[in-house]
Amino acid sequence: MKYPTTRLRRNRRSPAIRGMVQENRLHPSDFIAPVFIMERKDQKEEIPSMPGYYRYTLDVLGKELEELIELGIQSVLLFVKVPDSKKDNEGTEALNDQGLMQESVRFIKKNYPDLWIMTDVAMDPYSSYGHDGIVEDGEIVNDPSVEVLAKMAVSHAKAGADMVAPSDMMDGRIGVIRNALDQAGFENTGIMAYSAKYASSFYGPFRDALDSAPGFGDKKTYQMNPANVEEALREVELDINEGADIVMVKPGMPYLDVVRSVKQNFNIPVSVYNVSGEYAMIKAAAEKGWLNEEDTMMESLLAFKRAGADLIATYFAKEAAKLIRKF
Repeated sequence: MKYPTTRLRRNRRSPAIRGMVQENRLHPSDFIAPVFIMERKDQKEEIPSMPGYYRYTLDVLGKELEELIELGIQSVLLFVKVPDSKKDNEGTEALNDQGLMQESVRFIKKNYPDLWIMTDVAMDPYSSYGHDGIVEDGEIVNDPSVEVLAKMAVSHAKAGADMVAPSDMMDGRIGVIRNALDQAGFENTGIMAYSAKYASSFYGPFRDALDSAPGFGDKKTYQMNPANVEEALREVELDINEGADIVMVKPGMPYLDVVRSVKQNFNIPVSVYNVSGEYAMIKAAAEKGWLNEEDTMMESLLAFKRAGADLIATYFAKEAAKLIRKF
């Protein structure tokens, strides 16, 4: 019986040859590490639905940041947990120049100036309704919400943020934010736009982490329908035209096709968010002994690179960087 002269298994015979022909690789600089910050003092709280992940008070955050830096991770994406007493429908606390987000940015910029600081720009952590915009008669209104988001972005830039990351999915907000930053003298402050953010079921643990679940209804009137890809490309194109420096697809694993489509259609850095539900699923299955946590984690992260992501926001950033360094 004759066999073909081309045998692809020749290039899989050993770790050496597999490494030589490997098409995609991960590096710690690929990762954006999400960081959850809370008020109070001397506290580090594990998030129950995200095993091994924590909220920090500012006075204990330094050790975590030092470890990230030592592992070669260059960027953090900041989120703050706001007490209910500081929440309202207008996101007033979000504009407080002495607020927790602004204070956190100043702390990191002063003590860890080499870290690239990205800030979440969204109203839901500050909203008494848990929505990403102002609520009027049961509707999340677009344009008044965008005005608040632009002021929030400027406040973050004043505190020292290198890049703002609007995650709200309001129409037109990238252009308004870009103009507001430029008018305030922050033309060098970048924008990473959550351009294709889907109304996903994978966000649950994150909402636990920040106590930001919607108080009524859902977010389907502003976040995208999981069934749509062409619409994602329209969203990305609009954000690029309005001034985005990086575009994001969120969530990650269920939307690799969207990552690939965005990368193929636009010449711009593409990030992907490996979200809390994806993290929690791997952690839970590994805890049950149903899969190997390290292997599954690295395979998932590599899939983002293979699909075309330049940057990966992931709760696995530190664990993955440790493995990469090890090998």
